[in-house]
Amino acid sequence: MENERDAETPKRNGRRRLVLFPLPFQGHINPMLQLANILHSNGFSITIIHTTFNFPNPSNHPHFTFVPISDGLSETEASNPDLIALLSVLNLKCVKPFEDCLAKLLADVSEEPITCLISDAILPFTRAVAERLKLPRIVLRTGGVSSFVVFAAYPILLEKGHIPIRDSRLEELVPELPPLRIKDLPVIKTSNPEALYEVVNSMVKETKASSGLIWNSFEELEQPALNALRQDFPIPIFPIGPFHKHFPTSSSSLIKEDQSSISWLNMQEPNSVIYVSFGSIAAIDKTEFLEIAWGLANSKRPFLWVVRPGLIRGSYWLEPLPNGFLENLEGRGHIVQWAPQQEVLCHPAVGAFWTHNGWNSTMESVCEGVPMICMPCFTDQLVNARYVSNVWRVGVQLENGLERGKIEKAIGRLMEDKEMRGRALQWKEKANLSLRQGGSSYQSLQCLISYISTF
Repeated sequence: MENERDAETPKRNGRRRLVLFPLPFQGHINPMLQLANILHSNGFSITIIHTTFNFPNPSNHPHFTFVPISDGLSETEASNPDLIALLSVLNLKCVKPFEDCLAKLLADVSEEPITCLISDAILPFTRAVAERLKLPRIVLRTGGVSSFVVFAAYPILLEKGHIPIRDSRLEELVPELPPLRIKDLPVIKTSNPEALYEVVNSMVKETKASSGLIWNSFEELEQPALNALRQDFPIPIFPIGPFHKHFPTSSSSLIKEDQSSISWLNMQEPNSVIYVSFGSIAAIDKTEFLEIAWGLANSKRPFLWVVRPGLIRGSYWLEPLPNGFLENLEGRGHIVQWAPQQEVLCHPAVGAFWTHNGWNSTMESVCEGVPMICMPCFTDQLVNARYVSNVWRVGVQLENGLERGKIEKAIGRLMEDKEMRGRALQWKEKANLSLRQGGSSYQSLQCLISYISTF
């Protein structure tokens, strides 16, 4: 039996072992597992520590070892819509289970020695744990570099009175952070604003004290932000993205993907479809949902719309739609609960992406040359949307409320703007070049592999 086990896992012999610890949300688990695949393909053995809350499916990643820990969350805490409160509780309750688990892994002489820990930046308690166990800790920040620079500037923003945000100043420019306006600053509604500042400050402080920082971005896309960060952060910085383009990886979706999205797209004309998805956390009210529905219908263009259960406050799924709405579209609209987004965005039928501008979605759209309609909801999405529309100029932002006429107009403008589509295709080419031999992300990955090997 022992020989059989050795035959099944020959690649693990002699490999350096890394422990990765993702924040348990879809937008953070995805890039962490993509990074794990990248590092595994470069000779590292991978162990994933994960919470019991929102855990990934180990069967999708048979080449990794998955180790669960108790997060201690009550049902009320786990379902709290106040994201900052949930993050604060996670960072308190995971400390001991995580430390006990990591100590046990370090003591296991039957496995390869652990080289380092890679943890999500929004799990700042992991620094103290890693230091106590004398283990190097590298941080993965799953958002963009440009938004992180804003988070790092929180003390200045507070000092200057830019935050908390006041409605009377929304359109004012932030002189310290061009091209952002006050309303683009990455905040989130919470019952305790002080807790938000604490989460942000801990993330920045403990990231700066780490042994290195990995980004799902590439040099050409965010060079000014990377330059600013390198001046302020005295640690090695590795922009090795786009992660998902290194090679095809198995799904890490926490929600079942509806493959009918692809068969429906196969029947549509090239560049004709608007793909609509607002991610795994954002929520809208019924009025907004109906304005989106009528804006899409009135655009007279085919659309693929992801309506996640729980997206509409107070409804399970499509109950607010008027009777006969879908039938009257005569097949022009296809609504699913979740879609295989990377497959959708690279499908030739997709001509535009209406997005909440989470970083993963923004990067995936940039990498496929798909222009965006931007509808950010909170935190870094607000910064991402401003960069998409005003810096990279590959999208239009819906602002000052949702109204079906404005939606119809934005769709028309985006689908017909050839210059914007041309710029989007140029960014796609730059993303591809960054990953090729000699490209910026290729070289940065080689530096990361060499750096980890020095521990």
